[in-house]
Amino acid sequence: MADGKGTAEIQRLFDTGAHFAQVKSRRHPSMKPYLVGTKGRQEIIDLMKTTEQLEAAKAAMEALAKEGKIVLFVGGKVEIAALVKKAAQDMGAPYVAARWLGGTISNWSEIKRRIDRLAELSEEGVAGTLAKQHTKLELVKIEREKKRLLERLDGITTLAKKPDALLVIDTKHEKHAVKEANDAGILVIAIMSSDCNLSDAAYPIVANDTSRKTVELILAELTEAFMKGQVA
Repeated sequence: MADGKGTAEIQRLFDTGAHFAQVKSRRHPSMKPYLVGTKGRQEIIDLMKTTEQLEAAKAAMEALAKEGKIVLFVGGKVEIAALVKKAAQDMGAPYVAARWLGGTISNWSEIKRRIDRLAELSEEGVAGTLAKQHTKLELVKIEREKKRLLERLDGITTLAKKPDALLVIDTKHEKHAVKEANDAGILVIAIMSSDCNLSDAAYPIVANDTSRKTVELILAELTEAFMKGQVA
């Protein structure tokens, strides 16, 4: 992308440090075409290619929104978890901003059963019926169960079915989520650095996936594209 818009986009990404990849020893072979050199020990990402990938991912997000699809945000790394949660909440999407709960996709029926159980406990608690039907000891156990479910299901309590797509930050870190999605034929859009396998995502965006500023910028553009599709 050599036009003015493309140049501005590259500069915006550059200003966040998006071009910094991992050290060469950690590079996945699939990433070689997306790297243009080194600075110190770190390899440097070709941001022109990143910009093209970002545009393709934005078009995919917009199309998903137009079709009423559900995108599940996944990113549990400490440095970016809060950004993932906020971006998902901004567009009313489900999210996993902590450790991936194994089986969220591959054993969906069990996860759905837990979501329904949490909803049942929450409804009963509001109605005040629990106190009438259980002893104090039973109530303590129920409250513990509810707290445990809330912690494990945080961000996915609104999921009524399997997601149609995953938006992942760092496919290597989120390898279990990515494997479940790919095994189920679910679309994966991902921000990924040079230590990730490019083939793990249908829409890879090669960029610095540990930089808060980079992740924040890319997530903002992807969520904006989705919301644009919702009103189209």
